[in-house]
Amino acid sequence: MEIRAQTERRARDLGPDLIVRRLAAIGYAPREIDQIRAAIEVFSHGNFPYLLAATAARRLLEGHQPAEKVEAQPFEGRHAPSLDVPFVLMEVHHADQDTRAVYDDIKQTLHLPFVNTDYRALARWPSYFSLAWRDLKTVVGTPEHAAICAEVHATADKLMGEVLPNPGKLTVNALRDAAKRDGNADEILQVVRLFQWLLPGLVTNVAFLRAQLAE
Repeated sequence: MEIRAQTERRARDLGPDLIVRRLAAIGYAPREIDQIRAAIEVFSHGNFPYLLAATAARRLLEGHQPAEKVEAQPFEGRHAPSLDVPFVLMEVHHADQDTRAVYDDIKQTLHLPFVNTDYRALARWPSYFSLAWRDLKTVVGTPEHAAICAEVHATADKLMGEVLPNPGKLTVNALRDAAKRDGNADEILQVVRLFQWLLPGLVTNVAFLRAQLAE
């Protein structure tokens, strides 16, 4: 929660243009805009546990042992967004030519071999997504954007290395052995590094998309 609050605060400093009025001008009803916000909330919430899990996996596979602390107080409540959020992915073979062009632009701009689930879910509203990406693209790769990504990476790395407990008693050898049982350990490490590397940028971009829809 602290990383999320920090990332969203820093993303607002990038100065995203508010697009609610522009969406309304092209015909979006308030309920549709709320549905987009709800979809973004799923990723705003879920990407940070994913970030920490990927960071833990990367650190272990690279030989970094977690903190010795193992005790943790179980959380008994519910902290996830509502399950009622409509969740439809606009896959490449579903998309029209204009949306596929946006996907290609995302891959080229973000230096990725694929389009993340987050973007494919938001492309369910193609006219919104094209508009939102066009604004987001103007900050991606800037020193300010890069600084936020580096900050997210460093915070996640510190949490998994020094702060958060290790109740599952994960060890370097246990995860490396599991990787060897599943396939080529070096290839698995490269995949884990790829996902861990892209997540700081992804959470920053989702925070920017969320800020665009502020009232």
